[in-house]
Amino acid sequence: MSEDKAIWPPVEPIAAGLKGRCPRCGEGKLFSSFLSVGKECGVCGLDYSFADAGDGPAVFVILIIGFVVVGLALWLEVNFGPPLWLHLLLWIPLTVVLSLGSLRLIKGVLITLQYRNKAAEGRLDKGE
Repeated sequence: MSEDKAIWPPVEPIAAGLKGRCPRCGEGKLFSSFLSVGKECGVCGLDYSFADAGDGPAVFVILIIGFVVVGLALWLEVNFGPPLWLHLLLWIPLTVVLSLGSLRLIKGVLITLQYRNKAAEGRLDKGE
């Protein structure tokens, strides 16, 4: 990512990411569709080519939603002992809805934090 020369007031990266807004100006849209990052900000013109969240959002969703759903399923099983069909009826739709709902939020936060911290691909320093 090249050095950003534009002067913009600081934007809270977590709030901008949760809202799906531009990490530089906080106004333009970050996403062009549900999970696709746009080409550039429509307000400030920031090029989003630096934005590469990779598999990070999926890993966070798996860990967070998995912890919540498995914890609730175990609690329900220990306290009430419902039949298997009830577990399937409850936990599969809940897992899908929570995963899809949180994936965009987490991806937006990771991209805005990537911009804020000037994160880039790792490079080896050649001491010549």
